[in-house]
Amino acid sequence: MARQKSLDLVEVSPNAEPPVCRIMDFGKWLYDQKRKNKLSHKKQHAVILKEIRLRPKTDTHDLEIKVNHAIKFIEKGHKVQFTMLFRGREMMFINRGYEMMNSILTQMEDCAKLEREAKILSRRMTMVVTAK
Repeated sequence: MARQKSLDLVEVSPNAEPPVCRIMDFGKWLYDQKRKNKLSHKKQHAVILKEIRLRPKTDTHDLEIKVNHAIKFIEKGHKVQFTMLFRGREMMFINRGYEMMNSILTQMEDCAKLEREAKILSRRMTMVVTAK
């Protein structure tokens, strides 16, 4: 029957009694399986960590622009890491850094939540924010 229809006879379940076979176009079936696999991989979204760098002397308007960029990143589904770099005598203004990080959180509280609190490692302070 498979030769008459110019199709393939494919054994579906060899362990069954009696073994189950199917008449089908095996090449087309393999092509469809590869295509389904490609489409499923295409729909997967990898979460990317975007970094926004700040300094303790960053002005309020510049900070607002950077927060708006972070909001756009979060809307796209990315995580955002805020990194504040301290140079030289700026290490005296660590409190200013914590204040800026808290103000960023209050500006983003409607669309983002805190994943990792602001903590300082040597001369940089980092905080990670994700979508709600």
